[in-house]
Amino acid sequence: MAQLYGLIGYPLSHSFSQRYFAGKFADEGLTACRYELFPLQRIDELPALLAAHGDLVGLNVTIPYKEKVLEYLDELDPAAAEIGAVNVIQIRNGYLKGYNSDALGFDESLSGWLPAGEMRALVLGSGGASKAVCWALRKRKIAYRLVSRRPQGGELSYEQLNAGLLAEHRLIVNTTPLGMQPEVSSCPPIPYSFLEAKHYLYDLVYNPEETTFLKLGAARACQTKNGLEMLYRQAEKAWQIWQSAL
Repeated sequence: MAQLYGLIGYPLSHSFSQRYFAGKFADEGLTACRYELFPLQRIDELPALLAAHGDLVGLNVTIPYKEKVLEYLDELDPAAAEIGAVNVIQIRNGYLKGYNSDALGFDESLSGWLPAGEMRALVLGSGGASKAVCWALRKRKIAYRLVSRRPQGGELSYEQLNAGLLAEHRLIVNTTPLGMQPEVSSCPPIPYSFLEAKHYLYDLVYNPEETTFLKLGAARACQTKNGLEMLYRQAEKAWQIWQSAL
């Protein structure tokens, strides 16, 4: 039986998901499986997409719909409900259940990279990807502060970042799309001159492989990591979710 999988979001030119799953299907001889990109300019186009593709059994969700898609789902996995964002949808007979494999992928990708001992983090951005990162940090008991262009509650603005705050927070995670293809020269507006070798910079962006954010960190002798391992790990989690009820 043919099985169609895909990715929704807008734009999708940055995504490696189709290439990843096409390679996986070819390597594993899964000739009945296909993966397509579905660029939706508005999330309310989702019902029409589902109606037009009756063979859809799974979707990935990327920016800007990881939070907006929740209202179109019939059920949420408990972790996704706690996170408040979804990047995987399992489709069974028109019933849509949302999951979050981003959080698990990010969490696993930290193992063996972060040093032992107490660590505090700054999380740049407050969207759906940020929510997944914060969930993983809480799981690891890593205290964090959110940094946003439009801060709310206890969030910090970029203008508030100073030498003291950066000294207190050794892990800095970029969850924004700044630096992603094709806008590769952009980067989060943090005070890079205050970075030191003790800092760990993690960019969820994986295209390009080394973003301006990571380049500027490496120039200050920081440890750096892009989002490619997270992509692979979350993709395999998504595959497990899609296959669990077939």
